[in-house]
Amino acid sequence: QVQLVESGGGLVHPGGSLKLSCFASGFTFAIYAMGWYRQRAGKERELVASIGTSTDDTHYVDSVKGRFTISKDNAKDTLYLQMDSLKPEDTAMYFCAKSKGWLKSDSLSDYDYWGQGTQVTVSS
Repeated sequence: QVQLVESGGGLVHPGGSLKLSCFASGFTFAIYAMGWYRQRAGKERELVASIGTSTDDTHYVDSVKGRFTISKDNAKDTLYLQMDSLKPEDTAMYFCAKSKGWLKSDSLSDYDYWGQGTQVTVSS
């Protein structure tokens, strides 16, 4: 069955960096778009970044543009999120998600499987 397992979260100071990973199994990783979402305390889940089947086909929410980079390694069935210049407002649980198809999307309804999440805390 489909499994998505995130790792790489933790506590970091403002201005610091973290790299999240999401290992995928149970489906052909290379032919599906993928996304990273986050959920801050008391807030709805929001898209952070998405990537299509082509590695240069990416989309970012405005608040992370220029600071976060989504990428994928099809040979390793792994999705990544490099997060630089982190801010306290980036503190959230981060989830990777598998799209229902090959087109990237910012709509929750276009994703059908989710990982368990990894916590990112940005604090001094």
